[in-house]
Amino acid sequence: MLSARSEVQVDTPEVRVTEWRLAPGSATGHHIHEMDYVIVPVTAGEMTIVAPDGARSKAQLGVGKSYFRKAGVEHDVLNETGSEIVFLEIELKP
Repeated sequence: MLSARSEVQVDTPEVRVTEWRLAPGSATGHHIHEMDYVIVPVTAGEMTIVAPDGARSKAQLGVGKSYFRKAGVEHDVLNETGSEIVFLEIELKP
């Protein structure tokens, strides 16, 4: 699987904003979120979420339809569609 591309756009003592681009067939790689975070979809799409135990679920993204998650989330995020997925990840620093 290809690696997703990420670019940190803002990094201050309070917040880090990263743009993520998942081409078709790419993945973020397994990771644990160490901070609370907000996802802001730039494109609509469907992501496949893989939990540490291998369980798979689908997450629908709507342009500008943000969602919040607490620190500690552990997963891999895959793009198994034919279109690029783009979103902003806003991490809230303690």
